[in-house]
Parts: sequence; C-alpha cells; structure tokens
Amino acid sequence: MDLDIFNSISDKEFLLITDFLKSNYGVRIGPEKKSLVVSRLGSLLKDKGFGSFSQLYDYMIADETGESLINLVDKLTTNHTFFMRESEHFVFFKDVVLPWMEQNVKDRDLRIWSAGCSTGEEPYTLSMIMRDYFGDKSTQWNTKLLATDISTTVLNKAKSGVYPNEQVELLPSSWKIKYFNKIDGENFEIKSVINENVIFRRFNLMENSFPFRKKFHVIFCRNVMIYFDENTKRTLINKFYDLTEPGGYLFIGHSESIGREQSRYKYIMPAVYRK
Repeated sequence: MDLDIFNSISDKEFLLITDFLKSNYGVRIGPEKKSLVVSRLGSLLKDKGFGSFSQLYDYMIADETGESLINLVDKLTTNHTFFMRESEHFVFFKDVVLPWMEQNVKDRDLRIWSAGCSTGEEPYTLSMIMRDYFGDKSTQWNTKLLATDISTTVLNKAKSGVYPNEQVELLPSSWKIKYFNKIDGENFEIKSVINENVIFRRFNLMENSFPFRKKFHVIFCRNVMIYFDENTKRTLINKFYDLTEPGGYLFIGHSESIGREQSRYKYIMPAVYRK
C-alpha cells in the first residue's frame, strides 16, 4: 500500500469528514486543520487497511454499531481539562450560587449539569465543593449532578475516577485526605462519596430535543462551544436558557462569549450568565 496515503487527503475527502462532524456534532474544523485530520485519522486508515480516506468515511457511516463514529469524534476533538480550571468560577459557585440555591430550592433537589465534562475533573470538583458546603447536612440535600460528554473514551476515564499525582497535587490538602485514596505511588482515586454523586452519561449537544424532565439550577458548559460556529452556538445557548430554572446560572469558558443578541441570559461576570 502506498504510504503517501497516510499523509494526504483530498479536498473532497476533507469536506466529507468535516461537514459530517459539523452537521452531527456541531464540531467545526477549518481547512487550516487539514494536517491535524490526516495525522489523527492516518492510524485508523492504516489499522483498517483502507486505501483512501473516502473508504474510511464510508466504513464509519455504514457501521451500525456507532462505535466507528464515536472513535472519529474522539480522534478529532480535544479533551483537555484539569482540576480547578478557571478557579474563579468555582469560588463564585461556592460563595454565590450555593447560598442562593440553599435559600431558594425548597424541595432541596439541586439540579446541576456539567455539559462537556471530559475526564471528570469539573463535576468532581463541583461535588467536592457541595460536600464541603453542606457538611453534616449533605444527606438532607439531593446534590447528585449530571455529567455528559460525547466521547465514550473520556467518560470511561471519568467514571474510573483515577488521576495521576500531578493532576491532584494542586488541590487543597484537605480534599486529598477527605475525597481521594492513594492507590499506588503514582495515582489517586476519587472516593465513592464523591464518585457516586456524579451521574455520567454520553450525550450529543446537537440533539434536536433534550430529554430532561426538569430544568437545571446550574449548567456548566465550558470550553465546548469554541468548536461551534455562531449559529450553532446561538441555538445551543437558547436550548440551555429554556432548560434553566428562573434565577439559574450558565457558566461558559473564558475563551468564549455570549453577545446580547445571542441570548436572553443576563451577564453577571466574565463567562457567567443568569436567567
């Protein structure tokens, strides 16, 4: 087989793959990323023994199990996160949002969604903050939170709750004692009191309708919409708004923004909005 196949992709093949990603997952990949597509899919091409990227695309579309398409998304999206990323959001959540919910959520059912949770650091951080905040009263509140991502690879890692030393070393020492077990010389594991408080599910934010019966008090969707074009982003933000309880909050990434014409949310502080 010609090894040059693994280093080249036609314009037509590139558009086939990137148009499919955008239409089905909202992920926008510009022509300047052509070499990235080639490098990340080249190994798949070789492993399957295909002679072109068109053959790889046809195979993925025809795969009724859906596993090939999940693999495609995993390969072409970046899942980079860490504990306490954009830490001012977590401070605001602890100091402002939790007191508001404590006073106003009469049925004590807190509904929080980490959309685009990646490898789990964000929802686990939120769970630890809530555990600290409510303390002995934790059993009186439903603090289970939903964490979703399109990638099964990162969801499986998140569910395991295992992180290397360097990922937890910057966390408060009290958290490492209360909420982690050191499982060997190189890794920590989230304790069950935190792990079992997070419900992980695979979910595509491009679904036409969202299957949630109740609205959320808080939605975190940070550093996800950087892949979306303006129309896709506007549509998603409006869906979030309709799913937010009155007075509820939306957190997005600091590299993202919502213009006034895009949303009915009210700006509160950088990357924090309120219904």
